[in-house]
Amino acid sequence: MSNESIDRILLDGATGPDCVATQVAGGQVVAYTCRDPYKETDNEDTVAVLPYGPGAVVLVVADGAGGLPAGKRASLTAVNTLAESLQVAMDKTMLLRTALLNGIEAANSAVLQLANGSATTMTVITLEGRLVRSYQVGDSEAIVIGQRGRVKLQTTAHSPTGFAVEAGFLDQREALHHEERHLVSNFLGTADMRIDIGAAVELDQRDTILLASDGLMDNVHVDEIIEFVRKGPLPDAVHTLVAQAEQRMKNAVGGEPSKPDDLSLILFRKPGSTKANKNN
Repeated sequence: MSNESIDRILLDGATGPDCVATQVAGGQVVAYTCRDPYKETDNEDTVAVLPYGPGAVVLVVADGAGGLPAGKRASLTAVNTLAESLQVAMDKTMLLRTALLNGIEAANSAVLQLANGSATTMTVITLEGRLVRSYQVGDSEAIVIGQRGRVKLQTTAHSPTGFAVEAGFLDQREALHHEERHLVSNFLGTADMRIDIGAAVELDQRDTILLASDGLMDNVHVDEIIEFVRKGPLPDAVHTLVAQAEQRMKNAVGGEPSKPDDLSLILFRKPGSTKANKNN
């Protein structure tokens, strides 16, 4: 496995909104991050697109824990450590799943070694050929959206409301307004960190992968997200999602969610035929 084509993308939004669109693993990816519009401290999110050889890619969203020391340092340390671990693993031609699990464990150790009480979520999607798998730590989320808006994969937020939605006690719209929505039960930077590994799903042409921090997921309903991203150019979808989320952050109206926060997302899609486009 050669590393000659490796050109990782890492966005931290340190100086303002960051957005990159490029081609990787046979598809288009758009990555975006911006700071909470109401705060002057660091954007605590970090996002990354990490090619793993010519046909695979690792997509990452990490959200430093708000209210804890150095949330930005935690998310940036975690993502950089994961990227470095994957590079070493790729040079050794290690299987991606093994490399990814080792990388997340290394990232957890690196955040723990900061010894400043900081922590971060991390949600990862790996794509190898047409196989997609999720790796979840915390409440950033990932969704794979298929033809006609069918949800093929959706991670469960590691939070009381996330588990309540998964169990059927809350619907997704109710969860956005729940008083415990902000609570998270799993972080990197803790001794009991756990990795929730999803089942592999097959990505068809024109399917769309979304990863996002709670700056998006706490302000835009999942059914709205699906409708915005399932068709049309990915840069347009990012623009629409960000505009909708920021409008709600700034204006709490009509009973819609309104929770200002740093906002990060990644969209990925493999191109399809003209016929596939018409059926999407």
